[in-house]
Amino acid sequence: MLYPQSQLLLRNINDLTGKILLIEPMADQLAFELADAKLDITCLTSDVAVANAWQGKIPTTLSHDFVLDAVFDTVVVFFPKSKELLHYLLARIKPFLHDNSNVYLVGDNKGGIKSLAALAEKLGLHAHKLDNAKHCLWFALNGLGEQTLKASTMAQFAVNHGVFSFPFCSLPGVFNHGQLDQGSALLLENLGHVQQGTVLDFACGAGLIGTALKLREPKIQLFASDISALAVASTEATFALNKLQAQVQAADGIPTSTPAFDHIVSNPPFHTGLKTDLSIAEQFILDSKAKLKSNGSLTLVANAHLPYAEWLTAAFGNVKELARRQGFVVYRSIKN
Repeated sequence: MLYPQSQLLLRNINDLTGKILLIEPMADQLAFELADAKLDITCLTSDVAVANAWQGKIPTTLSHDFVLDAVFDTVVVFFPKSKELLHYLLARIKPFLHDNSNVYLVGDNKGGIKSLAALAEKLGLHAHKLDNAKHCLWFALNGLGEQTLKASTMAQFAVNHGVFSFPFCSLPGVFNHGQLDQGSALLLENLGHVQQGTVLDFACGAGLIGTALKLREPKIQLFASDISALAVASTEATFALNKLQAQVQAADGIPTSTPAFDHIVSNPPFHTGLKTDLSIAEQFILDSKAKLKSNGSLTLVANAHLPYAEWLTAAFGNVKELARRQGFVVYRSIKN
């Protein structure tokens, strides 16, 4: 399976010359296609699923700060959902370039790449559209070698919601970057039953759920995981800022190297890139039951229109609705 962005890259494969760097590609079969093409390619990603898909086929680095000690003739950036993350990536590309390096961007039209020309102009750059197919665009980006873009760093914000008040850190592109979202806020209000034992904050984002729980119940043994290295770095910084001890891990799904849990809490994702992918949450529910101790609980928040209650009932044999507000609902299931 190839995402449209990957198909458009292959359509323009003749633009990939010399030593090539791909930044934030998709977790699909593109690595196999490029391995067969026998090009000199390196992959740089913040996504564990991408790293798993590419490792062993194309040299791959999983990173949150996008640093490599190398210079490339061609750099391709897969346009991210977050414009802040795009700026973050572009600001880090210059060390990878020499005077004659070529920089390309590829992205889905629904992901915002149509605005690239205007975004580039604001940064003193020029984006030139080269190809349009598969509802995606292929751009050449000029001027990065001459411009010095101000690189975003780990930013500090604050949560002030009900009884919860604490600082947190996040990088661009991380869920909850800069603020507590409505779903997570509703989840936080309904976690009074999480008072002791081992607790996993799954898909932790900037670590807000885990931080709130650990500050309220210091004796819990806290774990946190996320598929994004950007999120893991943000959560680690948030825990350090609040002087909390916890184990944080980058993982595609529930980490396997952790102990069984008394509680799992989550605002789980239901997208792969731009596309709705309910299989992520459905698999998470099944894996949660396997990873919970007897009488352990899974508590999650979801958009009310999604079939989570059905999946929880099928997996656990029980589900309780704890709260509902503004299109979000909090469910809890117990492993009997």
